[in-house]
Amino acid sequence: MKIAIIGTRGIPNHYGGFEQFAEYLAKGLVERGHAITVYNSHLHPYQQSEWNGVKLVHCQDPEDKWGTVGQFVYDLNCILDTRKKSFDIILQLGYTSSTVWGWLLPRKNCVITTNMDGLEWSRSKYAKPVQWFLKQAEYLATVFSDHWISDSLGIQDYLTKKYNILSTYIPYGAFPFNTPDAGDLAPYKVQEYNYNMLVARFEPENNIDTILEGAAAASTKTPFLVVGKHATKYGEYLKEKFKSHPHIQFVGGVYDINILNNLRYYSNLYFHGHSVGGTNPSLLEAMASHALICANQNLFNSAILEKDAFYFSAAKEVSDYIDKTRKEAYASFVQNNLEKIERIYEWNNIIDQYENHFETIYSTKK
Repeated sequence: MKIAIIGTRGIPNHYGGFEQFAEYLAKGLVERGHAITVYNSHLHPYQQSEWNGVKLVHCQDPEDKWGTVGQFVYDLNCILDTRKKSFDIILQLGYTSSTVWGWLLPRKNCVITTNMDGLEWSRSKYAKPVQWFLKQAEYLATVFSDHWISDSLGIQDYLTKKYNILSTYIPYGAFPFNTPDAGDLAPYKVQEYNYNMLVARFEPENNIDTILEGAAAASTKTPFLVVGKHATKYGEYLKEKFKSHPHIQFVGGVYDINILNNLRYYSNLYFHGHSVGGTNPSLLEAMASHALICANQNLFNSAILEKDAFYFSAAKEVSDYIDKTRKEAYASFVQNNLEKIERIYEWNNIIDQYENHFETIYSTKK
């Protein structure tokens, strides 16, 4: 099958969850004999036309000049290019800036399937008018797609109740990490199991502020690594707020997956503050990296972690966990989560499910 993936800034990943997902999925499908094209921003640092057998199409992306408006133009350029090709299937990742152009997606002999992501309109960073727009964009994704994918059972249930559509449940994935190397800790000046950390985009709904308030108030002043691109307005706010707490270290984005996995592996507590979305990629990667996890209390996180994690809703709980919790005492939590990855979320299982989904919907066009 000839399959196109749109809706990301491109691969190899230099940005976030959907890009990481597209990277693994595209490579896995190529290895299974499919012809895969991923659409990349022309701003992407990787400028080659192919990556591990995946064809890359670089489209004009004026986001660096126009901001958010540029995202809409980039998505339009990607969709217009798909009309020049002859794809069997187009996988659209998300809907925030693409579904307004959904009526332009190629229909002749091409099937459109959309990963509906999380409830984007519920993100607190968005003003009311933007939240209204995102609800409309979500609706348009149900109109202009032939099939839909939910990355969590909660999202699948929401789509059924809200739009009366039947989506296919396929979560994100992760590879079990079993080759730790403490040498990767050296640049961060931390010792094995003697630091805590989080990995997140700098957005309010990821509860970074709450977690860091807890870290600041804790009696235990071991290093706390904040991993994520912090050169944003919200990131500057957080750095200013916590600048008097030297044990809180803003280390920036880490895109080398081995380094990131080692940081998670050797951490004492790994905090996952995400409160919006489905099966979050960074949470699965933390589970796969033998992390002991303390997650924001919500349906999406508890559905994955179940009883094998700690949960917080306020800064005081974060402080208490930092002061009282040592990883060696909760080896069963770590092992149980690793077994979930191997049994349910391992990438090869997820890629198989996507291939089955594609084969099923491809048969409907014949």
